[in-house]
Amino acid sequence: MKLNPKDPTPLYQQIALDIKQKITNNELNVGDRLDPHKVLAKNYDVSLITIKKALSDLVAQGILYGRVGKGTFVAKKTIPLVTSKKPKIGMVLREINNPFFSLIAESIENEAYKHGYNILLSHSSNQADKEEHQIQQFLELNVDGLVIASMSHVYQKTPTIEKLHSDGFPYVMVSYVNNKDVYYVGTDHEKGGYIAAEHFINLGYKSIGYINAENGNPIGELRKNGFIRALNENDIEFNTDFEYRLQYRGDWDDYFAGYDIGEKFSKLKKRPEALFVYKDLSALGFQRALLNQGLKLPEDVALIGFDDIKRGVVAPVPLTTIHQPTNQIGILAFEKLTKQINREPISDIYTVLEPTLIIRNSCGSKSSKFKLNKQYLSGSL
Repeated sequence: MKLNPKDPTPLYQQIALDIKQKITNNELNVGDRLDPHKVLAKNYDVSLITIKKALSDLVAQGILYGRVGKGTFVAKKTIPLVTSKKPKIGMVLREINNPFFSLIAESIENEAYKHGYNILLSHSSNQADKEEHQIQQFLELNVDGLVIASMSHVYQKTPTIEKLHSDGFPYVMVSYVNNKDVYYVGTDHEKGGYIAAEHFINLGYKSIGYINAENGNPIGELRKNGFIRALNENDIEFNTDFEYRLQYRGDWDDYFAGYDIGEKFSKLKKRPEALFVYKDLSALGFQRALLNQGLKLPEDVALIGFDDIKRGVVAPVPLTTIHQPTNQIGILAFEKLTKQINREPISDIYTVLEPTLIIRNSCGSKSSKFKLNKQYLSGSL
């Protein structure tokens, strides 16, 4: 057998799949001895190490067994996978319960259903090695393309993404990546920060702070850049004493990181009138801490989050937020992926969408003329 050098699946896995296929097709039967390692290496045109890795994996699966001095034998019959004729897309998410990525996944799944694609879903549980393993598993399952929400906080192409790209394997990123030559669909984070600050300024606030992401997170800095740009354009100086940092522990722990900041914030003698928060989950944790300490929103501090997750609507004080167009991200990601699968031209590899402001109760107003109404409570503009 000749291996496919353009296939991103590692060579040892291609060999293992070929051997399993031969067992399934009765070319090899239970009790048959495989050719010696050197012969297999020559036939597959690979190194002995690659052959040994392929066979050891099959031994670990119980498909083969070895006898010292005798060779490697077929241990059991393999059962062919029952596969659908529909094309398959693998989705690798950071955390399946992450409210932002779950909305994107829902949108992609809806598009896949409409166009006759099957979806295979996995989540990395914030483990980089697990993420890499899941991508390899999907490749072994012969998916037609991949949607990836990477947990990497480097926000650059990982070696795995680099290989998928160079091999021409269809993929699209839906988590931020700072490489314009990557297939990506996402939000203009800097514009979102600008919109948040602009809204506070329009409401009459002058003392405005920011709850930033963990150190080293460029998305937090992008949102901060837009936020400060809006302040500068309105001759408002950003007070660095009013910048607070989340302590990164994972997507869901960002709620508790926001809560911790809220507890400390409530005890401060000097604090801003308004706060823009890096993400909704942290804003909701922050809000809960303040309410538990007897403070009120927006009277004691006004609040704007980022993401527009569903929890923000039903929070004790409904959260004003920057909406990321998750439905549109999912639709365009699916379109970008299927164009690659079908070898159709793609006009824009790297797609950035505009965020929008969703006004609810938490931002309040310094102006007596401003009154909240039902459309703000529902999150409509």
